[in-house]
Amino acid sequence: MTGLEQAVAGMDINKSDNIDAVEQKITPWEVEGAVVDGEQMAVDYEKLTKNFGTKLIDPALLERFEKLTGHKPHMFLRRGIFFSHRDLEVILDRYEQKKPFYLYTGRGPSKGRMHLGHMLPFVFTKWLQDVFDVPLVIQLTAAIGYKPEKTLIFSDLDFMGGQFYRNIVKISKSITGSTAKAAFGFTDTDCVGKVFYPCIQIAPAFSTSFPGIFGENSKPIPCLIPCGIDQDPYFRLTRDIALKLKHPKPSLIHSIFLPALQGPNSKMSSSIDASAIFTSDTAAQVKNKINRNAFSGGRETLELHKKYGGNPDVDVPYQYLRYFSDDDELLDDLAAKYRSGELLSSEMKQHCIKAIQDFLAEFQANEKAVTDEMVKNFMDPYYPRKFDILQPSSK
Repeated sequence: MTGLEQAVAGMDINKSDNIDAVEQKITPWEVEGAVVDGEQMAVDYEKLTKNFGTKLIDPALLERFEKLTGHKPHMFLRRGIFFSHRDLEVILDRYEQKKPFYLYTGRGPSKGRMHLGHMLPFVFTKWLQDVFDVPLVIQLTAAIGYKPEKTLIFSDLDFMGGQFYRNIVKISKSITGSTAKAAFGFTDTDCVGKVFYPCIQIAPAFSTSFPGIFGENSKPIPCLIPCGIDQDPYFRLTRDIALKLKHPKPSLIHSIFLPALQGPNSKMSSSIDASAIFTSDTAAQVKNKINRNAFSGGRETLELHKKYGGNPDVDVPYQYLRYFSDDDELLDDLAAKYRSGELLSSEMKQHCIKAIQDFLAEFQANEKAVTDEMVKNFMDPYYPRKFDILQPSSK
């Protein structure tokens, strides 16, 4: 099975003729799979790509990526976790031609807490930064191993002003109320802050928002934005207005959602404690949450499981291993043994617990090592950041 096939395994909501079916709901604020015959379904990513008008990342594109960069594609690419894109080939063209570009990502978790799902764009963006060696701008700090000489992390509250705010004003004048309603589903009961926020999220996609990195009078350059597929509406709108504002369209690379502990019909959420493993959770909390709450693809009884086997495609512990274990052979072996009934659900959970505990132990150690001076450097817009690709010889 390919990565995308695993992501959408067992989904057939597009073919249902059930008049009582409820369509899936994917917005920047809500993610819910469809309901068919009263059963909650997993998110249909193939349908999303068709509805949003994005392209699937195919083997030919991955082959070109590896040939140009000399790096084996990240496990998130190999497994279809980052599965869709807009103009990724444009970024590869620029890399091949040694023309400048930059990376932009961010995070604004509800309740102010970070969970494992928030880590996906950060982990992947860190890898992209290492591969491409280009500037990166982030709207939230995280202990992933970024370096201040390559990365600007900023708070909208502190960064507001100057060229960043000038771009926000230009963006706000370019988006009508009807366009915003169509893109985001805003209603008359939504506060104006929610309606205005897309202008703020769009601004970092324009390089002139960062004169400290790219120069006061630099020519606009494009960016690559790794994000969850639910964030695509922001940047479809960005691409619509970019040329009007004399900026290149940003390129996008989209990820599927990290499932909630309860199953693949929704994503992990900071607002729902029972759905999430948080970056602050202890090893004991991780073990307890997975053992108690993680949806199993195993059979109802031990006897049935050994006879008929389980389904790793819907088993949450196995799905988490796809995100947090880089060992392809181990994953293939676990899946095969689970399907045959040789591997039990409790044993799959133990593999998952160990992988997540190891990931969080490294994250929390990095977090403890962060100093006030490091934070100051990351958030200094004029901290020395130099890249060969931004030198005058670049075009």
